[in-house]
This record gives sequence, structure tokens and C-alpha cells, in this order.
Amino acid sequence: MTKRTSVFDLVLPPRDSATPASRWFYEAIRAEILAGRLRPGARLPATRDLASRYTLSRGTIVSAFDQLTAEGYIEGSVGSGTYVNPVLPDELLEAHVESCTRPAPENPKRRIAPFAKTLEPPRPFDGRRPRAFRTDLPAVDLFPIAQWAQLTARRQRRATVSLLLGCDAIGYAPLRSAIADYLTTSRGVRCTAEQVVIVSGVQEALDLAARVLLQRGDRVCVEDPGYGGAATIFRSSGAKVVPVPVDDEGIELRPRLLKGARLVYVTPAHQFPLGSTMSLCRRLELLEWAREAGAMIFEDDYDSEYRYSGKPVPALQGLDPNGIVLFAGTFSKVMFPSLRLAYLVVPPDLVPRFAASISLIRRHAPAFDQAVLCDFLNEGHFARHLRRMRQIYGERLTHLMETARKQLSGFLELSPIEAGLQTVGWLAPGFDPDAVAAAAAKRDVDVMSLTCFSRRPLKRAGLQLGFAAVDESEITRGVRELASVFAS
Repeated sequence: MTKRTSVFDLVLPPRDSATPASRWFYEAIRAEILAGRLRPGARLPATRDLASRYTLSRGTIVSAFDQLTAEGYIEGSVGSGTYVNPVLPDELLEAHVESCTRPAPENPKRRIAPFAKTLEPPRPFDGRRPRAFRTDLPAVDLFPIAQWAQLTARRQRRATVSLLLGCDAIGYAPLRSAIADYLTTSRGVRCTAEQVVIVSGVQEALDLAARVLLQRGDRVCVEDPGYGGAATIFRSSGAKVVPVPVDDEGIELRPRLLKGARLVYVTPAHQFPLGSTMSLCRRLELLEWAREAGAMIFEDDYDSEYRYSGKPVPALQGLDPNGIVLFAGTFSKVMFPSLRLAYLVVPPDLVPRFAASISLIRRHAPAFDQAVLCDFLNEGHFARHLRRMRQIYGERLTHLMETARKQLSGFLELSPIEAGLQTVGWLAPGFDPDAVAAAAAKRDVDVMSLTCFSRRPLKRAGLQLGFAAVDESEITRGVRELASVFAS
């Protein structure tokens, strides 16, 4: 391209006093280039001439030219001058697609897997402040974010080459050791750091278990009512999902339903969604059945850190001498949801299989986040946070129970629970839980009908209500709005 001298009569825009002169001049030149008034190949005046013309120091002009050169807008030639680059950097970021004379079909023919056709699109992300009675959510506004930020900044300042390279497929070794110590002490889990696998959430842990343990057509038993996400994962692997009823002691051990099962999914510490705790007798019976049947058990310990009454019941995995229990838990419900870190404790002989599967899918969880979480655990911040939130959540649960007893008597009876972030409210006869949930939503109250979690009709209609994520004033408002729903 022929280089030519420009007639350089740049009209500078008004300068903001807060903007440095070099930045202001840089933006003015860049705008002229992008607008096409300074064309590719145009020669720019000397820096001295520009400084004199616009009453700026030569150092200001040189600084602006250096930035434009670094970004690829202009180029200098020794003894010749400075020119607008023939190829602008913005053009390199644009994909030029040639026009097609034949329009694309409105509905292209695609082959979709049968399982994918059964899935519903996820609900849009709701970033609003939680409202009564949002479930499965901790009080994120009370998380010690300042402490977390300090640990993050310290890790960034001291980042090592090893940490930047990554970690083992099953996770950052110091974090796995910290989690093993915590689970052994607080949850009665029997494990070593070598058995702890770091995942992004319980959902990924379920997916890994299905990949490693199940074949197409295998029977998998799940609680009913229960967590639908688990059943969906198992169906995606081609397994036959069998819903098994639950009672006050946990999953019912019905031989006809359990016959031939390769895996059983349970939430023994805090049954989802009913909130009951599996009795010790039922736990031992389930372990004995699995041993005799050659089956595995997936124990989802999703929010049992928060216990408000009753004696702590050891984890099902801690009662297992035969290595037939997979134990999963998450930090997302204890700390904050965007922290996509969880753990899966697997029998020692299965660790290489799970490691190989993780390496194939995503290599490993983010090493830097794992290192910060490791510091949070080892320095005692996690334990302090748990103690504080256990007290606050207990007070919120008590307030919900008392307020509901005064204002919802005859309409809704809250179930007593010993742990977790939510409870169940049983409806009086004649109320449709889906209709109540829809009416409550119109009043900015979030409750879930238990029909969402059940494959068969329930003996009693009920709602799931969360209490952990909102303060007592919001709980009071939510109860008042529910009372209005029932009254109308």
C-alpha cells in the first residue's frame, strides 16, 4: 500500500479533567483511525509538530504513540516517519463471512438423542436477593467474604509454578487431606486423603458414579419422594430407575423393588425433601442388604453440617466395613453457591477408575480455588463459619415454626426437623399444593410443591419451605403472605 502524508487537522474532543492528557490524545487518534478519517497508510505528523499544535508536551504525544503502536494501530519506520497500520487490529477480530445466495433452512434436520429430548431447559438464573422461602440456599450475605478475599489475595501473591500448572485429577492434595480430617472428625467418615475426590458438585459426583459403576439396563433405586437430579443422571446412563418409598426411618427396604439393584441413592442425614433422618437400625439393614446383594450405595450428605437438635448420627459410610458406600458432600450449600467445589469419598480400589474418568472429562477442578478453600479450612475459618451459621439458622427455624403456628394454624403444619436448610409444611385437606405454590409466587413468596419430587401420589399434600437464606423479617413477611393465600 502506498504511504502518503495526511492533511492532519485533528479536532480534539473536550478533555475531561480526570483523564490524563496522553490517554485523551490516544483515544482521539484511535477514534480518527477507526472512523476512517485517518486511512490505512496515512503518514502522521512528527511528535514535535503535534505537541506544538495542540499545546501538549512532546512526552505526552510520545506516550500516546507508544500505546497506539503497541496495540497495532500505527507503525514507525526509522528515517521515514509514523504511519497508520495498513491492517488494523480490530479487523483481525472480525470474521468476514461471504454472503450465501441460498438462505439457511429455518428448521434444520438434526438427530437428537432420545434422552436429550426428555430434558427441560434449565430455569433462568435468578440473581435477585433471596426471598421467603427459597430452598437449598445458605445465607450468602453472612459469608465472611472479606476473609475469603484476603486468602485469595495472599494465594495470588504467593502463587507457585506448581499451582499454576494444575493438580492431580482427583484434586489438590493438601485440600483432600484437610477434607479427610474434617470428615473423620465431624461426620464420622472413615477415609484417608487418597480416597477423597474433588468434584464441582454432587451432580458431577453422581455422573462419575454412573460412568464407573453402571451399565445400560442396570437397576438403580432412588428415594421417592426424592432428588430428581439424581434420577435424571442415572437415566442418562441408560439405567432403569426404580423409585422406592420412604417413611420416617428413611428408604423402605422392599425386596421386590430392591431386587437386582446395582446402586441405591439415599440422603440419610436429612432426607430430601421430607427432612427426616434415617434411623441407625435402617442404616445397618441397608448396609447388610447391599453387602449380600453385591450393590453399591451412594450417600448424598448435601446439607447435614447444620444440625439443630437430636444426637448426631454417624455417616452411613462410617458404618460400612465392606467398602460399598460412596459418600458425597458439597461446600456450595455451606459457603456460597458459586463455589463449585465438592467431594466424593470412594473405596480405595475404585480411586484409579474415578481418576481416569475425571481426567477424560475435565482434567481436574480449578487448582487455585482449591488452594484458597484449603487455607479456609486449615486456618479455622470454615469451622467458625459453621458454628455461627448453625446458631443463626437454628434461630430462623425457631422463628418460622413459631410464626407459622400463630398465623397458619389449620392451614399448614410444619414438620419438625433436626438438620438442613429447609423443612416441609403439610397442607390441610382440600388444598392443592401446586395451586398454593402458584398463588404464593404472585405474592413474591417461593415455596415448592412436594409433587415436584414424587413419582407417585403422596399420602399428604405438602410444600417445601427454606428458612436459612432469609432473615426473620422476611420470614415474617412470607408467613403473612401465605396466610393471605390460604384466606383467599
